[in-house]
Amino acid sequence: MFNTKKMTQKSYSGEDWAYLSGAAVLAFILGMLTFSFYKKKKTLNADGILKSIKKEFLKEGPIDGSWIELTKVPWKKFTYETDVYYGGVSRYEENSLVQYEFIADAYTGSIIDLYRV
Repeated sequence: MFNTKKMTQKSYSGEDWAYLSGAAVLAFILGMLTFSFYKKKKTLNADGILKSIKKEFLKEGPIDGSWIELTKVPWKKFTYETDVYYGGVSRYEENSLVQYEFIADAYTGSIIDLYRV
C-alpha cells in the first residue's frame, strides 16, 4: 500500500553548480546597478542642505536668519543641468545686516553659487 523505498539524496553536478553561481553573480551585479541608479536620482532633503550651509556660516560668526525653498527647480548653466534649491542666510557684519543668497545642488548638496545681496 505505501511505497517504502528509501529516498536517495541527489548529488548535483559541477554544471549545476556553475549555473547556480552564474545566476547569483548576475543577480548581484543587477542589484548593484539598480541601487546605483536609484541613489543617483535621489534628491537630498532641503532642510538638511540648509543645516549644513548654516553650519559653515557659523564658523565665521553668528547668523541672524536663514531660509530655503522646499521645492527643487531645474537649473542649467552651459552644459550642466541639475535640480537646485534656492536659499539665503543673513547676519550682521560691521553693525549692518548683510544677506547672502545661494544655489545648492539638490542631489549632492554642494553650493553652486553664493552671492552677497
